[in-house]
Amino acid sequence: MSIHIVALGSECPGGVGPGEEAMSQGQLQGGLLWSYLGRGAVAGPGDLDSSVSNPAFMEYTSRVFGDVAVVVRDCPSWDLLDSDWTSVRSVLEQADILVIKYSVNDKLAFQQVRNGYAPRLRPLLRHWGVPVILVAVGARLNDEGPPCTCPLCASDWSSCVPHSEGLQLSRDLGATYLELPSLNHVFVGRYFGSVLEYFMIQCLKQKAKERPEKRRGNKLNEPHPPHLEQPARLPPIRVGESSFSQDLQWLLERGVQFADVAFYAGDSGKELGWAHAAVLCAVSPYFRQLLLGPKARERPTSRCVCRERDGAPHSLLSTWDGAIDDMPQTDGHLAGRLSRLVVKDPLLCLCLWETLMFLYRGAWEWEHLQEALAEKLKNSLAVAQLMERVRSFLGRDKGLRDTPNARAAQLGPQSLVNLFNSPLYSDVIFMVQGSVLPAHRAVLVARCDVMAAMFSGKYAEARSRVVPIHGVSSDTFLSFLEYLYTDTCCPASVLQAMAVLVCAEMYQVKRLQHLCEVCVCAYLQSMPSRELASTGISVIRLLRRAKCHNAEQLYIWLLHFIANNYLIFSHKPDFLELSEEEREQVERLRWPSRGYLQELSEYQQRRRKLRKSRCLVM
Repeated sequence: MSIHIVALGSECPGGVGPGEEAMSQGQLQGGLLWSYLGRGAVAGPGDLDSSVSNPAFMEYTSRVFGDVAVVVRDCPSWDLLDSDWTSVRSVLEQADILVIKYSVNDKLAFQQVRNGYAPRLRPLLRHWGVPVILVAVGARLNDEGPPCTCPLCASDWSSCVPHSEGLQLSRDLGATYLELPSLNHVFVGRYFGSVLEYFMIQCLKQKAKERPEKRRGNKLNEPHPPHLEQPARLPPIRVGESSFSQDLQWLLERGVQFADVAFYAGDSGKELGWAHAAVLCAVSPYFRQLLLGPKARERPTSRCVCRERDGAPHSLLSTWDGAIDDMPQTDGHLAGRLSRLVVKDPLLCLCLWETLMFLYRGAWEWEHLQEALAEKLKNSLAVAQLMERVRSFLGRDKGLRDTPNARAAQLGPQSLVNLFNSPLYSDVIFMVQGSVLPAHRAVLVARCDVMAAMFSGKYAEARSRVVPIHGVSSDTFLSFLEYLYTDTCCPASVLQAMAVLVCAEMYQVKRLQHLCEVCVCAYLQSMPSRELASTGISVIRLLRRAKCHNAEQLYIWLLHFIANNYLIFSHKPDFLELSEEEREQVERLRWPSRGYLQELSEYQQRRRKLRKSRCLVM
């Protein structure tokens, strides 16, 4: 009797590219399956049909459990599925076990497998019923410290495959998911080997059932165990697209009430527009030096220097030489300090609105800026000159504008990160449990409708610089402000995520609420069954809070989660806190179902009776 194992993918970063050799002998001996089989593995063709032989598969054989032959066909290159799909399918049809490997440090190869090859394999694997083992090999890289295993850590998501994506792929394929930090004897022999041996034993049992003529005492009346269906897939949590750039665009277009910078034409003195010093200083080091430096000694000069007829350089902008008045505000609101800037460059005067819009939207949409300037100026030379002056605002060189690093440094949601919890141009202070949290009204109004109503209406908060916050902890409110400034949220625990969710519901920030729902689901889903049974976190009370604070997606997800882990939660005292309607829904979705448990009980009873009858006969 023999077992046929087919392995796809490479456990090494980079894998095997098109046109490269399949696998050398040295690479083969350092592979996952070869390491498990040990010294008994012999390279060479097995007993598979030679008509489906393909040089891209490396074949080797060994023996396990004494006299059971194991035939392995290993293909590290996924390109074979495109070039010779018929041959690959013939090999897969003869497989008893399928092993899919990938390196956690090769995210590009993983994405190709997940998006291109997994959808082609999924229907075939479900039809054939072949057991699948998905193995992630390697330790995730982390430049800031040791490798991190937290499923929510995003420090290495740009280059490494996170735990959650590998787990999701295993669910899509119906596979058993394993992570091996290295290919030493502990991980390969104890973890991978135990799972592989389990499937090999099940395969041998199945093959023994298919050969009744060789079985001793074939019993036709032998009871069959009931079939256990897989638990229902948990409903997804949908998060809306980011509106960060649109919010700041709205601030530029309609947030004049909170503007504290005015632009004037240098030749005519005509008012050109309004802006907000906090946003300009956060995005542009040029404006930071212009607005914050001493008015006489630290006047910034653009790196794109324009020369007049006498050859003397002059700056693109300068502060107003006359007296600086207080900014006029509507009655009942605080008066802000008004900074007046004179625009000396004629091209910048013509396209000031387009330039400010580019800066407010995060200073990364260079193509859109160039199109807008070309449509308005109708002169390619003038467009190039003005583009250089805009780059000077950001302190960027011309040669860096198209590099990935330069683009990554100018992402929109990160443009206000320097303002978060910073007193720079702060015009409001939140007092939360004795903590002082500085903020900026312009950013708060643009990002939160409740804040906009609070600071724009005839309320006490609109007339006061210090605003007390009640009913929220300082850490929770700081996380809430962090989202408003950076468009990101990463709570440290389930309880912290629920606290931020409540704060987001209080201030009607729907996207932050959905992000917190995703965090709660990810934390709970990453818990093993043993930890889930012993944890002090009450999932039933999380369900109550989700319903109380209008987190509909989280509420439905938790109901399915409780149903999928029915045997764990049904024995907890707080399970009785579920309403009658919720309990009916959990009972309807529960896994394993009542029907399966009844069939299992009957099966066990029949087995016991059969054993007793055999003992009496003997």
